[in-house]
Order: sequence, then structure tokens, then C-alpha cells
Amino acid sequence: MASVNVNRNLSDQFYRYKMPKLLAKVEGKGNGIKTVIVNMVDIAKALNRPPMYPTKYFGCVLGAQVNYDPKNERYIVNGSHESGKLQDLLDGFISKYVLCSECKNPETILSVRKGLTITTSCKACGHSGPLDNKDRLTTYILKNPPATSNGGISSGSSKDSKQSKRSKKDEKSSKKQSNGDSQVAASPNDTNGVEAPNDADDDDDGNWGEMDAETRAKRMSELSAGVKSLVLDADSEKSSEERVTILFNFIKSDLNGVFDASVRKEILAEADRLDLRDKAVLVLCELLFNEDILQQIKTYRNLFLQFTRDNPKAEKYLLRGVEQTVQIFKEKLLPKVPHILKAFWEGDVLSEEAILDWGSKTAKKSICKEIRAKAEPFLVWLETAEEEESDSDGSNAEIEVVYDERCRNTEIKVEETEKPKPLVGSKSIEEDNDLDIDAI
Repeated sequence: MASVNVNRNLSDQFYRYKMPKLLAKVEGKGNGIKTVIVNMVDIAKALNRPPMYPTKYFGCVLGAQVNYDPKNERYIVNGSHESGKLQDLLDGFISKYVLCSECKNPETILSVRKGLTITTSCKACGHSGPLDNKDRLTTYILKNPPATSNGGISSGSSKDSKQSKRSKKDEKSSKKQSNGDSQVAASPNDTNGVEAPNDADDDDDGNWGEMDAETRAKRMSELSAGVKSLVLDADSEKSSEERVTILFNFIKSDLNGVFDASVRKEILAEADRLDLRDKAVLVLCELLFNEDILQQIKTYRNLFLQFTRDNPKAEKYLLRGVEQTVQIFKEKLLPKVPHILKAFWEGDVLSEEAILDWGSKTAKKSICKEIRAKAEPFLVWLETAEEEESDSDGSNAEIEVVYDERCRNTEIKVEETEKPKPLVGSKSIEEDNDLDIDAI
């Protein structure tokens, strides 16, 4: 079986960390079509991760359901997916969940601590810290931690680890008691002759009380970052209304600033994290538009464009947001509906197809009917402009055909020559000559 580098960004053929090349097999037809990852178990062993983790990662990225049969080693992603595409997605999983953030070596261990945070520790360089990731897979790992510490992964809730900790405590307590009463007297902090449990046995972070201020602050920041990551991941599991409220508050916090490229990217990333890329334009309309919408369309064009570009669903939601804005400022904006639509169309924020499709649908609410009635002149102009453009293209083609025929007929006419017709009542030169001879 062909093998590739675990970190495919490195082209070194002597790179020591190898994994099998991903093999995918498409099965079924129609709605039941699915992709089976044939060698997922071998890939998982090379990555030192449970095979369900990368499989679930594929489902999160592709938006598809995944299934697995561990007995038969079948890991399935619904839909038809090529091996090359899945291999590229696997690179993303490796970068986020396998490679060390410091040395980029795949010798990391995942640890789930108390079901709240996921930490990574590297055997190569010794770096350790919370996993800073916002994918849905993080939530899945927290809900489905590995049961044992085998395979380079540990869990703080496993029975084996608890039993080992208890055995260590028993050994220490027995040693303490065997030292005699003098040893007990020498330890004023021990009241009953039994050693107090050490925090290091319960947590890998060591004794919290013995840390210096700098180390304690560092650990506190790591824990807060882990809790924040958990909260962010939990947001994706909330209802649509709750996620819209989160996005609303996120964008509202930046209203006093300038929506430059970096801020626009942050808003887009937050919308993607909350799975609201299509509906985000509704929030933007509510926050950014008022009775000066014509000027605001020009100001925030780039912000809206990154949501509606090649996204017909976002265009539909944007038109719905425009309707809501016009409804709020009905007296001033209702007469300006054609100008509003034209501004969006000229800025390439809304396409002709989206506007015409919106205008062709029957509105149920009275305000929506009024808005469509006001937009009718622009819709007619937009539709007739398309028809005239198509007609002009067809007429040009006909002119070219007629022109070719005309040239061909002209050449034929040039080759033909007509004989001059004799004048009526006149005689030829030969006849005149004969008459002169007879007279002589």
C-alpha cells in the first residue's frame, strides 16, 4: 500500500512519520450513496488517534452524516466523495488535532480533563497546552472521550487511571505509617499520622498552592482559554434563534469601529462558526440599515458582498431584510424601492436572477405587496433590458448571414455580361454599306 508523509507540507522522502494513502470506495446509488474509507483503521494507527475522530471530522466539514461498524472496520461518510478530496480534508484534521503547535511533529497525546478541556502534550519537544480549536469535532471528543490511555490518548475519567492513583496513595500512606511516631511528630501539619493527598495525584498540573505567581497565572489563562473554547463549541449546538442573537451581539460590538478587511473576516468566520452564513445578512440589515440606506449600501458593499457572492440563499435573505427595513421606515423608503434595488444590482451585491425571481413570487403580506408594486418599474426595465440584449445578439447573427449571401450574389452578377440591345428603327452599319453599293 502506498504511503505518504503525515505532514504532507513536507516533501522530504526520508521523513520518518508515514501513513497509508487514503482509499475511498463509493457504494450505493441515489439517496443511499455512501463512501466507505477502506483503510481508516490503518490511518488512525499511524496518526495515533481513534478512527472515529477523523471520520467524524469529515462529516463536520462536509456537512454529512457518518456511520461506523468497528467489528467490520467500516467507516462511512454519506454521499459520494473522491479519495483525493478526503485526503485533503485529512490534512486539516492532522494540522489541528495531530501535529504539535510548536515543533509540528505528530507525537502528541490528547488528554480529556474532567470533561471540560482537551489538552495536547508533545513527546518530542515537551510542549503542552489546551487545544485551541472551534470545530464541532471538539465537542464530539469531549462527549466521546477514549476509554483507555492506549494509543497515545488519555482520559481523566478512565477507570484504569483512577485505580492507579488510588494504589499510589495507598503505597504512600503505608510508607508514612511505617516510619513510626517520631515521624508523625516531626510533621506538624499531619494531625492523624496520615499523609495528606497531593494535588499532583489528581491533576497533572501539580500542586496549585506551591506554584509561583507566574506559573499560576499561566495555568489560569490556559484553563480560561479551554473553557472559552468549550463555550464557543457549545454555541453551535444551540437553536437558530439563539445563534442569531449571538451573531447580533458580536457584530453590534464592532459598530463603533470601521469594517475593514480584518473585521469583515472576523464577522464571516463567526457566521461560519454559528452556521449562519446565509442568514447573517438579515442581522446586518437590522444593524446597519436605516432611512439612509442608499448611502449605506455603498458604505457596506464589501461586507455584504462576501456573503452574497455565489450564494443564492443569502441573496434571498438579503431581499427579505430589505423588505423589513422598508417596513420600518415605510414613509421614506417605500418610494425609493426601485433605487434601492438598483443600488444593490449596480454593486453586484444582488444578481439579476435573484431580483427577478423575487419579483415573480406572490407576496402574502400587504407591505410586501406594496414593495413589489413599487419595484415593478425597475423589474420591467431589468427584464426588458435582458430581452433587448438577447434580441440584439440574434439580429447581429442574421445580418452576418445576409451579408454573406449578398457578397456571393454580387460575385455571380459581376461575371455575367449583358449584350447591348439594338435601337428601334435604326439600321446596322452593314445594311448602310449595302445600300451605298447598290446606288453606285
